[in-house]
Amino acid sequence: MIQATQPSAIAASTAAQQQTLAAAFECHGVGLHSGLTTTVRVSPAPPDTGRQFLRCDRPNAAPIPAHISAVHQTLLSTELMVEDGNPVRTVEHLLAALVGLGVDNAVIEVDGPELPLLDGSAQDWVSAIATVGLTAQAASRSPIIIQAPVSVQDGDAFVVAMPAPETRYTYGIDFDLPAIGNQWHSWAPQRDRFEDAIAPARTFGLAHQIEALRSQGLIQGGSLDNALVCDRTGWLNPPLRFDNEPARHKLLDLIGDLSLLGSLPQGHIIAYKASHGLHVKLAQTLANQSISG
Repeated sequence: MIQATQPSAIAASTAAQQQTLAAAFECHGVGLHSGLTTTVRVSPAPPDTGRQFLRCDRPNAAPIPAHISAVHQTLLSTELMVEDGNPVRTVEHLLAALVGLGVDNAVIEVDGPELPLLDGSAQDWVSAIATVGLTAQAASRSPIIIQAPVSVQDGDAFVVAMPAPETRYTYGIDFDLPAIGNQWHSWAPQRDRFEDAIAPARTFGLAHQIEALRSQGLIQGGSLDNALVCDRTGWLNPPLRFDNEPARHKLLDLIGDLSLLGSLPQGHIIAYKASHGLHVKLAQTLANQSISG
């Protein structure tokens, strides 16, 4: 059972100007869970639009805000949906790339139910954003400042948000496989570029779980081309891009999920053995706290 501490106080402060893309770009590929090939077009959007998804394969589909209020489910990825029942799944890598590079406002059109996994990381999304560039907008950001500790927990897994003089995100994982084991990564956006330290880290899976997951209709599009796979003998498709690539990828997922707050919280966020469900639970707790505060 997931438990959350009672929220304390966070604050919004006016910081830098909002940004959007200087032009649109497209990417296409296979979805991790659906196995369907989809095309995504990401376009500039006006100030205060936020990041929004649109199912362009569904006539009259309502926009889906990349906001915590639109989370539908979090089973091995994050899925968003509004009342018209047209979901969009596996949004976390693109959202991490957008927020990691400072894109506040964008319209994301997709012609199917899931975003493409590409190479399993956010690297291709980052490259596409860099190709078109960014443009400043005449509106200010309102980042979330952590002013008191907030935590969510499920067994020995947890995510904690704490006040800190420097924004930092730290992630730890622990797997009973020698090639992964216990590993950590800590990222401070002021010190290390997202596109260098986090974006290249690919999703990973455990070989002994693949058959069971596919029998449940999951990871239909997963392959050795878009995911690292590990068994007790080691990695089936080396080399890794970082010694601790799995921990960095989990941190990538955390950034994408926390972007559903609108902006990344400023403070120290520490996660251990967490999941999309716990990431979202922390974001929901912080969002509720912001409303009540």
